[in-house]
Amino acid sequence: MTATGKPAAAASLRGGPRRGRVRSGTRRGVPLPLLLPALLGLAFLLLPLLALVVRAPWSTLPDQLTSTEVWQALRLSLLCATCATLVSLVLGVPLAWVLARTDFPGRGLVRALVTLPLVLPPVVGGVALLLALGRNGVVGQWLDDWFGVTLPFTTAGVVVAEAFVAMPFLVISVEGTLRAADPRYEEAATTLGASRFTAFRRVTLPLIAPGVAAGAVLAWARALGEFGATITFAGNFPGRTQTMPLSVYLAMQSNPEAAIALSLVLLAVSIAVLAGLRDRWMTAS
Repeated sequence: MTATGKPAAAASLRGGPRRGRVRSGTRRGVPLPLLLPALLGLAFLLLPLLALVVRAPWSTLPDQLTSTEVWQALRLSLLCATCATLVSLVLGVPLAWVLARTDFPGRGLVRALVTLPLVLPPVVGGVALLLALGRNGVVGQWLDDWFGVTLPFTTAGVVVAEAFVAMPFLVISVEGTLRAADPRYEEAATTLGASRFTAFRRVTLPLIAPGVAAGAVLAWARALGEFGATITFAGNFPGRTQTMPLSVYLAMQSNPEAAIALSLVLLAVSIAVLAGLRDRWMTAS
């Protein structure tokens, strides 16, 4: 035993420092062919944001941000983004649970269709919403005839357009959290007499609450910055459908300083969202 143990011990001693040296070397040394493109990529991403901060009209910024038009657009953006997030929570969390916990024919196709708005051009999404929910749309004509509800070019239309593009972010986040969660807790609750809905509400939902919160924040940020689907489906009417991105686009044509001021507000909101999600998305493994 002694003879066989010494080589093993010596090998372990030799292997330990060697592994430590390899790990420290990989952290210190960066090949030049990788370093230069990495620095260029970092500059490419940061330079426009730095230019926005440097060229901001700081002297007139308070006057720009306290105008009636800015506060109307900001209030409408916050209201519609929050409502769109609530819609995404009510519809998206059950959809994520179905995709993660059940097995049915065509589940892969359904998941692909759910994530389609992530890659679909927003303007195309707005056109699709018009064809589906417009006054002469597939569903919209029945809403108009039966209930007198017209969604296009209204504040409710803004909420619908933002929820359409934001909900996939929440579904993906919640589905990933559900797949990582242990389903045995939910199964144990059902064996003790709880219904599947009660087990979901009392057991699963508290377990996946961080994932739901992260998905809700991402959906809210995506809804706040939505432009293409909103202007196509809801239009650009001040005080009714003109959100912050639409106001930035309009101000660029007549008042660039106001556009920069509005862009700074959206930039600050984006930074706040990243700061809120830093423990989930920005920590190194």
